[in-house]
Amino acid sequence: MARPETPVNIDEKLAKVTGLWSPKTVLEANGLEFKAVKVQGEFVWHNHPEGDELFIVVRGELTIDLEDRASAVVRSGEMFVVPRGVHHRPHAERECEIVIMDPPGVVNTGEATSDLTADEEWI
Repeated sequence: MARPETPVNIDEKLAKVTGLWSPKTVLEANGLEFKAVKVQGEFVWHNHPEGDELFIVVRGELTIDLEDRASAVVRSGEMFVVPRGVHHRPHAERECEIVIMDPPGVVNTGEATSDLTADEEWI
């Protein structure tokens, strides 16, 4: 998809996201995709061997369990990077709106097999 010539309003993009745990790509920059997603409940343990994963919490609170490390609690306005290859499991008690930054083609469930695996889609 072509890079937008006008600012991208993340609130407008998040309003178009229906369903949970189904990231939608909103733009690409420097070879990375920025994806809007709404989450609630518990995701699957997984990792991304192809690169780090950046979580930016727009609204709500996200907990990211990390294998062999303390969990990270990420609140509105905060960011957190899960390093490449680290097994992690995001979860949120209440609906949480986030932006994720990944290399193109990264599957949201990483190497895990799950019915939460999302198809790539731009909004």
